[in-house]
Amino acid sequence: MNLASLDLNLVVALRALLEERNVTNAGRRIGLSQPAMSAALARLRRHFDDDLLSREGGRYELTALGLTLLDRTATACDLLERVFTSQADFDPAREELEFTLIASDYAVAVFGAELARTIQAEAPGIRLRFKQVPNEIIDDTGALLSTSDGLMMPHGIISGFPAVELYRDRWVYLVADDNPEVGEHLTLDDLARLPWVTYQRIYDAPAARQIGMLGIEPHVEVAVDSFQLMPLLVAGTRRVALIQERLAERLGGLVPVRVMEPPYDAVPLQEALWWHPVHTRDAAHIWLRETAARVAEAVEAGRPTHSVPPS
Repeated sequence: MNLASLDLNLVVALRALLEERNVTNAGRRIGLSQPAMSAALARLRRHFDDDLLSREGGRYELTALGLTLLDRTATACDLLERVFTSQADFDPAREELEFTLIASDYAVAVFGAELARTIQAEAPGIRLRFKQVPNEIIDDTGALLSTSDGLMMPHGIISGFPAVELYRDRWVYLVADDNPEVGEHLTLDDLARLPWVTYQRIYDAPAARQIGMLGIEPHVEVAVDSFQLMPLLVAGTRRVALIQERLAERLGGLVPVRVMEPPYDAVPLQEALWWHPVHTRDAAHIWLRETAARVAEAVEAGRPTHSVPPS
């Protein structure tokens, strides 16, 4: 397929048709008349040798190929928009734009809040949007990165994309203050015996794989997609939870739980900001990455971010 021979306007038309499933509505959405939109649909049908939209009673439904193209077309449009809005120069004090970062609630609490404070001070026209990490992050990393400005994720879960290092953290355990079954020190027997609270797809993480290598298969009683909710689900119960030390420190005193050292040499956690290669030379994105690296140095050193000088 020769990309130069394609009319990229058809990508926009294809997205509108697949999402609206109505020629008139799709045309109205992108500013084309009904005859012009019908002509675009005819060209797309010839190109794919498929109806894409098929009439079912009084409405249109997507064909099997149409369903396949639905998500791909949205990703392609988002990526094209990012390509054509790339900048050679960037003045953070004057620009107005929005960065979208995919991150867990842990990463937002420990690092994202500090990043937002620094950006507010240096670039008041810049907005940050944080989106929760979806379950399909491992299977569809490229597509997710192509429609965002970055992913805050520890090493050991994804690979093959550029990244800037942020900060290190340690894994610790939480148990209820009044749990009589846990002594002064947590033991491997405790981990094997007690019920667990776990985070989302925690078994994909190196720390969780390490537990399996120790011969422990956690009895998961509660699974949750928020690290910050885990202490609430531990308090007043027999449960145990694996959580990051920096987050445990921030939540300390808010919930009646004890922070316990792992009864083994737990693998450390190295958080990084991953991005799609399409952003590598974009001036705005370079500024974002450099700012994130500066804030990470302050977080690592335990300094307030307002003491971090802009580069």
